[in-house]
Amino acid sequence: MKLSDVKNILPKLDNVAFMLENGTLVPEHFHVTEVGMITKRFIDCGGVIRDEKTVSFQLWNADDYDHRLKPSKLLDIIHLSETKLGIEDVEIEVEYQAETIGKYGLEFNNNTFILTNKQTDCLAKDNCGIPIVQSVPVISVCTPGGGCC
Repeated sequence: MKLSDVKNILPKLDNVAFMLENGTLVPEHFHVTEVGMITKRFIDCGGVIRDEKTVSFQLWNADDYDHRLKPSKLLDIIHLSETKLGIEDVEIEVEYQAETIGKYGLEFNNNTFILTNKQTDCLAKDNCGIPIVQSVPVISVCTPGGGCC
């Protein structure tokens, strides 16, 4: 989900609610402690230099049980971030504390933002010789000294 999607959804909501894909609700008294632009420049295992940008929302639970983030307040935070940080309209990644800090994708369903599980992936399957069947890697045929992962 892109930042513009969230900005279009928020004015239609009475409350902001987040839920993990497994159905666990983020407590209502969460805070959005950060909204930022993350730029990642990296090289994949095939030697290709890549650039990736995401907007980061960080959710945090406090002992402030009376706190409820309203949609208008989150919109204000987003607008301030766009103005002060030059945040772009790119995909959102949500950081949320579980056993460790987890990074999630974001979707929306039934008036609730859903924190979707993310998976790692090889971005250079063609260079690594990993056969692809229906977009799912089957086995690695990398060999020592073969130049892949």
